[in-house]
Amino acid sequence: MEQRRLGASGLKVSRLALGTMSWGRDTDADEAGASLLAFLDAGGTLVDTADVYSGGEAERILGSLFDDVIPRNEVVVATKAGARRDDGPFGGGASRAALLTALDDSLDRLNTDYVDLWQLHEWDDDVPLEETLAAVDVALTTGRARYAGIANYAGWQVASAATRQSLTSLPLVSVQSEYSLLDRSVETEVLPAAEHHGLGLMPWGPLGRGVLTGKYREGVPADSRGASEHLAGYVNRHRTERTARIVQAVVTAAHGLGTSPLAVALAWVRDRPGVVAPVVGARDGAQLLGSLAAEDLVLPSAIRGALDDVSSPAGPSGTSVLDDEAEEPDLPPWE
Repeated sequence: MEQRRLGASGLKVSRLALGTMSWGRDTDADEAGASLLAFLDAGGTLVDTADVYSGGEAERILGSLFDDVIPRNEVVVATKAGARRDDGPFGGGASRAALLTALDDSLDRLNTDYVDLWQLHEWDDDVPLEETLAAVDVALTTGRARYAGIANYAGWQVASAATRQSLTSLPLVSVQSEYSLLDRSVETEVLPAAEHHGLGLMPWGPLGRGVLTGKYREGVPADSRGASEHLAGYVNRHRTERTARIVQAVVTAAHGLGTSPLAVALAWVRDRPGVVAPVVGARDGAQLLGSLAAEDLVLPSAIRGALDDVSSPAGPSGTSVLDDEAEEPDLPPWE
């Protein structure tokens, strides 16, 4: 698998990241271990998790694999903090106390002394940005984190955080945002801000929350996320008449190329300017193999242009067809 530099940093990561949001809930420890081994065998290195995924169980499962299954130095571990909202003085949010407590708890669950990439999971209106980033400085200078990034920030928030952090010798290196053929709102402000400040983009939801695989064209499969009470609303956000036209274009392209809609959708976002590594969440090994099959796919320029056109954020009149809440991503229920 091709390795890419993460933003302007010296860190190299695989151009596909393995997401772990389902670990500990829909994916048990054995299936998670098998998926990680398959990912590493394919040349993958970057594994993305968070302290809130399955209440911390995703981190715990990943950490258990470092005991005697997988060498720690073969995995670029990325985790997040700041989305937890608990009671108590150190319970959650992006305060200095909450973040550093969360980081130490993550290290315990991950069975490691450091994480390669520590990310602020979301913006916190209740905490001054200077305080939040001061916690990042502590994490980096003490070696508990090697690099730092942000996630789910609006464009102005990306610019503010990157500018402030650039005043130190420890700049931010990455940003995570939703990005797919079904949601290109990142292109308006987040991606330009990231590129200007040297941050690499790690898109989450690159398959349109599963909708771009084509599985929902005829209804909701019983074993899909869309049938889950926990995630139905998360998936259904992208089941509209507009997205149906985009999905049909992806399916048509896949048929012409002799590949899967999943591979077409993933290859499109993977090779967009500024993108370093889409984060793909797979409930099991079969789903992961479908994503890995896209590694050798390069979309012909004609197909890429057609997909660009059908998914354009501007309608026929040139007005935006994106959600009014595009700057406030509809995040999944992590726990």
